[in-house]
Amino acid sequence: MMAKSANEDQLYIGIDGGGTKCRATIYSAQNGVLGTGLGGPANPLHGLERTLESIMVSTQLAMRDAGLPLESIHQVYAGLGLAGVNLPNLYEKITEWEHPFKQMFLTTDLHTACIGAHEGGDGAVIITGTGSCGFSYVKGQSVNYGGHGFALGDKGSGAWMGLEAIKAVLMELDGLGPHTIMTPVVKEHFNVTTAMGIAEQMAGQPSSSYAKFARYVFDAAHQGDQIALAIVKDGAQYVSQLAHRLLENNPPRLSMIGGLAEPLNQWLDPAIAKLVEVPKQPPEMGAIYFAQQSVLEQDQKVAM
Repeated sequence: MMAKSANEDQLYIGIDGGGTKCRATIYSAQNGVLGTGLGGPANPLHGLERTLESIMVSTQLAMRDAGLPLESIHQVYAGLGLAGVNLPNLYEKITEWEHPFKQMFLTTDLHTACIGAHEGGDGAVIITGTGSCGFSYVKGQSVNYGGHGFALGDKGSGAWMGLEAIKAVLMELDGLGPHTIMTPVVKEHFNVTTAMGIAEQMAGQPSSSYAKFARYVFDAAHQGDQIALAIVKDGAQYVSQLAHRLLENNPPRLSMIGGLAEPLNQWLDPAIAKLVEVPKQPPEMGAIYFAQQSVLEQDQKVAM
């Protein structure tokens, strides 16, 4: 449940930053959600400056949506749940940022997603969006699996599926792999006819660019394309294994969050699929819960 602050009018902002977008929500205990804003990618692993820019864009849009003057951001407590800050050096870089908030409380996007999904209660969550990872919080103990980042992991994610699709298309175009109905779709997407034309446009692209192709993979799988089916089933098997691993900690609830949560569900291990429950609140609300709880604990320490 939402922690109560001594000041019911105190404003909080919850920020959820991932590889594709950054969402911000302004909240007061008295009036609830006042405004929301959406910015670009906010995973510091793929660029610290871009992450800070996305945080500020989403913050300013949320403040404007709430009808609040931008300078009042200095009176707002911020809870940030960001991808990538499970890596200590990135966590340190964000905490060193000269932010505009009254105070900033930083944790991983996994943590805030879990807090939001279970409305402050114990539980487990799997994020399947641009990236993939799992997190469980039970009786004060947290564990997380995956979340190693694009190229090293993120299996079952949008970026992983997109990468596998592009690789399969390049193999076919080079005459080294079987046909897939994704090939003409990808060629049309890039407006090219050769493998090198695709490779040239994807060179150096971030995970979010690959994640855009996940929908093509699902479309092709539903049409019975064997290559796409193999990609989707492989990704779903990994996510199912991730869920089984999280369930070893006996969380009372399990939720999936992210753009692939719904399309992946039908491909999961049936025993897992039936356990997945709808998140009670979005990750940005989890970030607000986190900030409120952090302020409460801080005040309690001062009072001791």
